[in-house]
Amino acid sequence: MKKKNLLLILILSSFTVQSQISAITETGDQVILYTDGSWIYTDQFLNEVTEIKTNPYKFKKDKKSTFLIKSDVFNIGFNINPKDWTFEKGGEISDATEYEFSYKHGDLYGMVITEESELSLESLKEIAVENARGAAPDIHIVKEEYRYINGIKILLLQLDGTIQGTKFTYLGYYFTNENGTLQFLTYSTQKLMKKYNGDCEKLLNGLVEL
Repeated sequence: MKKKNLLLILILSSFTVQSQISAITETGDQVILYTDGSWIYTDQFLNEVTEIKTNPYKFKKDKKSTFLIKSDVFNIGFNINPKDWTFEKGGEISDATEYEFSYKHGDLYGMVITEESELSLESLKEIAVENARGAAPDIHIVKEEYRYINGIKILLLQLDGTIQGTKFTYLGYYFTNENGTLQFLTYSTQKLMKKYNGDCEKLLNGLVEL
């Protein structure tokens, strides 16, 4: 079985069988219990409302990202480097997954989730975090900022969490306009995402409004 499929199964199974359990102590505190006997307070990962800063740098697609993939849902596209990435239409994680990507040089993956509904970036952030917390109660935001990518404003989020004892990272761009909503995500284990961070950003920076 491909490692990609193993990681997808891990993410999918976490919605029904979790290795970490939410519980309440005798004093009323909410905690997350892990199978190794360790525990943490749930509110350790409740993020305070803070102002999201805008990165002043203007990001553009990589010169080697020459192959354009178009969404069938609304007016967006994705420029990828075909020497680094393969892609397939549809996905296993969600019915809204329009494309999945696999990195040719390591255990790194991506996906595009598109919907016709228009939301604010702030609302999209809250939905993304709450959905991720349903799979990994200890999910938390490591990095967030607004960016301008090829002339469009997006929200960058890096989310770290634990599923079935595996520490993983989602690094993604979130975008919305009057025609639809996008979550463009890359993901792998936390250790590998540190190694492949630059490759993730090259893929994500291929996002364009058509």
